Amino acid sequence: MSAVEVNFDGLVGPTHNYAGLSPGNLASQHNRSRVANPRAAALQGLAKMRRLLELGFVQGVLPPLARPDLGALRRLGFAGSDAQVLAEAARQAPQLLAACASASSMWAANAATVCPSADSGDGRVHFTPANLCSMLHRSLEAPATAALLQRLFADPQHFVHHAPLPAHPALGDEGAANHIRLTPRPGAPGVQLFVHGRDGAEAPATRFPARQSLQASRAVARLHGLDEAALVFARQHPAAIDAGVFHNDVIAVGHGEVLLHHEDAWLDGERVLEALRSALARRGGRLRALCVPRRQVPLQAAVDSYLFNSQLLGRSDGSLLLLVPEECRQQPAVWAYLQELLAADTPIRALEVVDLRQSMRNGGGPACLRLRVELSMAERAALHPEVLLDAERCTQLEQWVRRHYRDRLLPADLADPQLLLESRTALDELTQILKLGAIYSFQHA
Repeated sequence: MSAVEVNFDGLVGPTHNYAGLSPGNLASQHNRSRVANPRAAALQGLAKMRRLLELGFVQGVLPPLARPDLGALRRLGFAGSDAQVLAEAARQAPQLLAACASASSMWAANAATVCPSADSGDGRVHFTPANLCSMLHRSLEAPATAALLQRLFADPQHFVHHAPLPAHPALGDEGAANHIRLTPRPGAPGVQLFVHGRDGAEAPATRFPARQSLQASRAVARLHGLDEAALVFARQHPAAIDAGVFHNDVIAVGHGEVLLHHEDAWLDGERVLEALRSALARRGGRLRALCVPRRQVPLQAAVDSYLFNSQLLGRSDGSLLLLVPEECRQQPAVWAYLQELLAADTPIRALEVVDLRQSMRNGGGPACLRLRVELSMAERAALHPEVLLDAERCTQLEQWVRRHYRDRLLPADLADPQLLLESRTALDELTQILKLGAIYSFQHA
C-alpha cells in the first residue's frame, strides 16, 4: 500500500460542558445547561481510539486547545488577574465566557481541510485551517489550530500550511466536515466533493444557519492546487439544514469509492452523483453510491442517531467497516437499515458500535471527532511521531485524564479559577507526554 489514512481524533478538553452555543445543532441546544462529565467524555473518545487500534487502523491524537481563552477575554475588555477576568466575564457576559471556555476543538473534523499529496499540484500534503466564522466560540480556534498543525506536520518538504480564509460570512469555512474525498485506491489521485450551504454572504432562508460558503470551498481548492476536473461542488438541501444537518458529515460519509448518503443530502442530488461518477471514472474508479431513502430513515432519525456521522474505514481485505455511535442502536429505523446494509451486497461488511454519549450530547459523533489525513510512508515518517497512538500511549493518556479531569461540570463552573489552573496543569503535562514543547501561550508566561 503506497499510502495510509490516519485518523487524528481530537482529545476532549477539561472544560467540556453543555452551554448550548451552536444554533442549528439540535443536540447542543437540547442539552443546554445539563451536567457534563469531562472525564467520561475524554475516556469515551480514547476508548474509540483504542478500539480502532485493536482493529488494525492507524490512529493519531490532537491535543485540546487551552481553555478558558484568557487572551480572548482580555481582548474583549476584561482586565485584572486571571481570577478577576473570569469573575467579571461571568458577571457581565456569561455567554462570552462560555464561548471562550468551549471545548469544541475536540471536533477535529472542523480543524482543517486536508488535501493529500496525490491530488495537490505540487505533490505535498496541504492544510487549510477552517475559519469557523459562523459561530463565535468556534471562530476563536483558528489561530491556535493552525499553529498546532504546523507543529505536528512541520517538514516543508512534505507539508504545506495555508492561513485560514478571511473570517467573513462570504468565506465561511467549516473544514473537513463539509468535504469528502473519494479515490480508487490508497495513494491514487482522487475526487474532491465540497459541500456548501450558501453561495455568498447572504444565507438562504432557512430555520438554521447555513455555515459553509461556496466561495470558501472554491478558495480552498485553488490553494491546494486541485485539478478542476476532479472537483464536485454540491449544495446542502435546505430541508436537511432545517432538520439539524449543520455540516455535510451529518448526512453523508465516504471512503474509497463508496459514498453513503441520505436521499435529502443535497439539492439536485442526481446531478451531484453523476458528476462524481464521471470524475471518479476519469481517475480509473467506479462510484459505489449507497442512498438511504427518507421513507426508510427519515431526516429526523438520521440526525438524532448520527447515522451518517459514522466512520467508514477501509480494511486490509478491501472491505469497509462502519463505526457508528450507540445512538444508532436506539433508533429502530436506523438499526433496521444497518442490518439490511450488512446483509446486502455492498463493500460495507462489518459494523462497530461505540459509546460517545458525552460528545453526542454536545452534537458530534465518531466522524466529528476525527480529521482524516492520507499519508505516504515518507510523509508519515515526517510527522511528529508522538501523536501516533499505540496501546501503551492510550493507557498513558487514560491515566492522565483520570488524574486531571473533573467528573462534573456546569456552565457556571467555567468562572472557577481553580478550573483554569487544573486545565493548564493538565495541558502542560500533556505536552510532556506528547513531547510537543511549549505549544500553549500560558507556557510562555
